[in-house]
Amino acid sequence: MDKTLEAKKGAEKASANGGGGYSLDKYFIQHPHEYDPKRLYSQNNADWQYRVDHDRMRKERLARLQAQLKARDIGAIVVYAGANVRYATGSYQGNWKYNINIRYAVVPASGEPVLFETAGSDFHCAHIDLPWMGNNNIRPAMTWQWAEGAVPHMVHKMVGGIVDVLNENGVAKERIAIDNLDMAALRGFQEVGINIVDGWPVVSAARVIKTRDEIELLKMASSIGDAAMWRIKHEWLKPGVREREIEAKVHEFMLERGCEIIYDIIVASGGNTSPYRRWATDKMIRQGDLVIVDINAVGPGGYFIDFVRNFKCAGKMNKEEIDLYKEVYDSMYAGIEMLKPGNSTWDVVEKFPKYDDDVYGTCTLQQFAHSIGLTLYEGMWMSRGYSKEFPAEIKENMYFAIETFAGHPRLRQTSRLEENVLVSKDGPVVFTQMEHMEETGCKWEPKHGIYAPVHFTAEDVTVVPEDAKWNK
Repeated sequence: MDKTLEAKKGAEKASANGGGGYSLDKYFIQHPHEYDPKRLYSQNNADWQYRVDHDRMRKERLARLQAQLKARDIGAIVVYAGANVRYATGSYQGNWKYNINIRYAVVPASGEPVLFETAGSDFHCAHIDLPWMGNNNIRPAMTWQWAEGAVPHMVHKMVGGIVDVLNENGVAKERIAIDNLDMAALRGFQEVGINIVDGWPVVSAARVIKTRDEIELLKMASSIGDAAMWRIKHEWLKPGVREREIEAKVHEFMLERGCEIIYDIIVASGGNTSPYRRWATDKMIRQGDLVIVDINAVGPGGYFIDFVRNFKCAGKMNKEEIDLYKEVYDSMYAGIEMLKPGNSTWDVVEKFPKYDDDVYGTCTLQQFAHSIGLTLYEGMWMSRGYSKEFPAEIKENMYFAIETFAGHPRLRQTSRLEENVLVSKDGPVVFTQMEHMEETGCKWEPKHGIYAPVHFTAEDVTVVPEDAKWNK
């Protein structure tokens, strides 16, 4: 069997059977609950409603990762990146630990993952917090970076613990994927004869396709972002307020509403929009300023919101400003319309106007689309800089932030927008629901798929479950 097809079938089987949990009856709503941004679960669990099933999500994520390992004939993967550790084990101990290599995990293609957690209180917390791991699968991590003269010694201990797990699973002689390596760790693995392969294609292929519970958490994150953006437009944005004051209010509001962390809040006003200054400053916002706000935050359960709105402070947009807004809006939604299973990344970014991606043959991160989930930037980026020559396939249950920008020279101020979009089997579903500026007339209506306009008939008024005994 083709390895790509094998990975797809393995992941589908894992999603259908390996996660457990319950299946929702959709006879009335007709479509998967997770697809609909209006069907939002509470962040809290309840005895009277089945909501996000975190146990199922952990099992389905692990199954997806292991399916990718098997499809690539890889015996195991060693993950150091914090989001990859969380994806594989369900472990999280704060964002500060994400990228400093003081904890890691080993995931065999078949068998249970092993978490190496920082010794001390963190280690004890892991044993309390992660009963699904089992006591023998949580072991003390050996920290080697910044150990000065002890680096080779600590690397030897770190690699030794990992090799023990590989031997326990009978895969030490097979190809072993690793997501991140510094030079000291690379030498350590080479010295014991580990056959290292690149682990990022493995975790990327697993993570870019979202499970049903991941989609529900992404929906929760987008709802908090929408609410914060509404507060900016209708309550906080006034002449005399500084950019960083808006940033501070967003931090407070989103944390109060259940976000884990606030990654970054970009507020650029007036001249700071052209060229676009991608961080908040202490600049005072003036009446008539265009204001770009980019919210990047980690919502409940660890999943990101990343979207942009463009406002005008204390006034209506003039014709030039409306034209810029529409330019950005129209190109963004032309790209969104192409976010369908079977299309390619080039199909999306071909709809964008030319920008510096074309000039320099790279991704500017100003006008592109990127997968989001447990991290702001996951496995798939789309850019006019390379997607034509190297197109990638768009698949069902991918989830993207898609953004465009009017970055023309000589503009005193300009516009930028971004939406978060689920790729459903029927096409794009926009999860970010915050209104656009009324005077621009920009309001997207789906032309197809599950949220296209519905015209009811008399037969639609009453629906009953097909398998209901009382309906026989």
